[in-house]
Amino acid sequence: MNIKVQLLNPKAKLPVYQTSGSAALDVEACLDEPLIIQPMERVMVPTGLAFELPEGSELQVRARSGLSIKHGLTLVNGIGTIDADYRGELNVLMINLGTEAFTIEPGMRVAQIIAYQYQPIAWEAVDELGKSDRGAGGFGSTGFDNPTTRE
Repeated sequence: MNIKVQLLNPKAKLPVYQTSGSAALDVEACLDEPLIIQPMERVMVPTGLAFELPEGSELQVRARSGLSIKHGLTLVNGIGTIDADYRGELNVLMINLGTEAFTIEPGMRVAQIIAYQYQPIAWEAVDELGKSDRGAGGFGSTGFDNPTTRE
């Protein structure tokens, strides 16, 4: 998929795959100075990047697992969505769920992005849904044990 990207800041860098098997690309903080995030504080971390996505696609912004497990840094909104018609700067919405302040340095990899193509939804209102083995069961209805060890 070809995606146009605009570097809004001379310090901004294009997102990069870190390994040949990576599904997502890492994005860096485009900062002039370090940014300290206190515990439970929410911040917008600029990337200096704006995108023009093909119609029918989106960019998903995701937390980096190492920052999350080691320092409690994650995304305020879980997974962020950059819509195809948005042309503004990608800012990573972060929260520090850890117990200590964390410093984001200029150029630090703060999130990852992955591109998806999607199908627009057309709703069809019906009086009844088709039957399934599961039915309306949810929230633990399939049990907690490993089905391969059942007797």
